Amino acid sequence: MKILILGAGRVGESVAESLLSEKNDITVIDTDGVRLRDLEGRFDLRGVVGNGISPEVLAEAGAADTDMLIACTSQDETNLTACKIAQVLFNIPTRIVRVRSVALKSHAELLSDTGFGVTHAFCPEEALMGYIGKLVTYPEALQVREFAQGHVALASVRARGGAPVVGLSVADVRQNLPHGTVRVVGVYRRFHHEADRLVPTEGSTRIEPGDEVFVLSDKEQLGDVLAAFNRQVGEQAEVVRRVMVAGGGRVGMRLARALTKESRRFQVKIIEKSEDRCVYLASRLPSDVLVLKGDATDETLMENENVEDVDLFVAITDDDEDNIMSCLLAKKLGATRVLALINRRTYADLMHGTQIDIALSPAQATLGELLAYVRQGDVQAVHSLRRGVAEAIEIVARGDAKTSRAVGRRVGSLRLPRDVHIGMIVRGLPAPDARNTNGSEAAERDEDERDDEQVEVIVPTSGTIIQSNDHVILFLPNKRLVHEVEALFRVGVTFF
Repeated sequence: MKILILGAGRVGESVAESLLSEKNDITVIDTDGVRLRDLEGRFDLRGVVGNGISPEVLAEAGAADTDMLIACTSQDETNLTACKIAQVLFNIPTRIVRVRSVALKSHAELLSDTGFGVTHAFCPEEALMGYIGKLVTYPEALQVREFAQGHVALASVRARGGAPVVGLSVADVRQNLPHGTVRVVGVYRRFHHEADRLVPTEGSTRIEPGDEVFVLSDKEQLGDVLAAFNRQVGEQAEVVRRVMVAGGGRVGMRLARALTKESRRFQVKIIEKSEDRCVYLASRLPSDVLVLKGDATDETLMENENVEDVDLFVAITDDDEDNIMSCLLAKKLGATRVLALINRRTYADLMHGTQIDIALSPAQATLGELLAYVRQGDVQAVHSLRRGVAEAIEIVARGDAKTSRAVGRRVGSLRLPRDVHIGMIVRGLPAPDARNTNGSEAAERDEDERDDEQVEVIVPTSGTIIQSNDHVILFLPNKRLVHEVEALFRVGVTFF
């Protein structure tokens, strides 16, 4: 696929790197020639220096025969203008736009084909807030993603010694949980003087303390499933009530507003360096959110604000080093869990397995939305895992036994790549009005619109037969295997 990316910033670079690994033809437009040369030196892509809202620059970049435009500069005006030009002058079929304005996102008619010519709009800050919000709801998880219109959740959790299922084999996990709709799809283990790596996830594989376990579950049972891996017998459930946020930017403000909007259960403090920003935050946030001017790497300030009583410390400034240091300090002083926002992939890799509980990359939180549009076949959701190395995808099985290699066949007979697991099959879902590209942000449906009695969540065995319109959720330890999986579910004219 030929893809044109407008903007060579952090989001644009991460998107380009991910899409290049899938053998796409990538061209990046940016006004910063030095940055483009750097990208060309590190990746196999083409850079075009210029303003992306110039028809001449778009033409030079090959817009006339481009399959997809991804406009992800930091300016909404530039992204939307480029999108409209791409539609009117170059007829680019798919036009994806980064939008930061909450006001624009609330007017769907503007972000449409008849408005600014938008096929799909995404907001990295919104994706981050949703990601962090899931961790507040499920404090024992390292990551939570949703599939199948919110019926199924994938979570990663650190196994703790003394938890009910730790020490058991993968095959015995289901038998020892109160509800059986659960499947372990990946186990990553840390070895002496080595980075943690995937161990064969078979029925005989035992869950050991310290393992990072990826588990699929019916969403309603997710809390109990996570507790079985992470909570010791007799231990009280973790509850997040006190949240401290380092960084009062867009994400920090949205997070504080979301936590205090519908419930008084949360006590939220924001630490921000800029005095002007503090005044702005104090004027826009509810009065029960405490806004503090200061530096989250200041040990005296952190001690005075009783960081040792904090259930979740979130560092989401624009500075990776500040985020890392403030999280390490908060953990040292007694914060229960810490989360650091880290843009540089090398930093995120270094922090994995340290005292920082969660190292979150904003690009990885957003990539799933974009990847679902790039993928072939009826891919409903894509979630990037393990810092972009692994993936979980949701594919709808289409066709019949004559046109599909999957429909009408037993799971055990499918020619899946090694270590790829079909974790869940969801049957009976209604067809979505529009393609859902990010299960973690799936819109809540009204109670009278729900028809859950017709929806069946299946933990497949080797004898389970895949039916047409089944939503199949797979775990891929290496994203390079995705093309083989897509080919398996692709509908042909005939199949012999």
